[in-house]
Amino acid sequence: MAIQAHLVELERKHKILENELHEALVHPSVDDLHICELKRRKLMVKDQIERLRLSAGDTVH
Repeated sequence: MAIQAHLVELERKHKILENELHEALVHPSVDDLHICELKRRKLMVKDQIERLRLSAGDTVH
């Protein structure tokens, strides 16, 4: 059950970063470095989600 809770939290963080990235892209005053950082963080969270899903799938079998 702890894995599921962690997965939900990571998905929530990913959605927040997705929204922040969208807002940054809409406003031309946001610098490219900030946009790159948001993309990097979003990708890191996505990778964590995938690893967690894979490890959760391995423990089920």
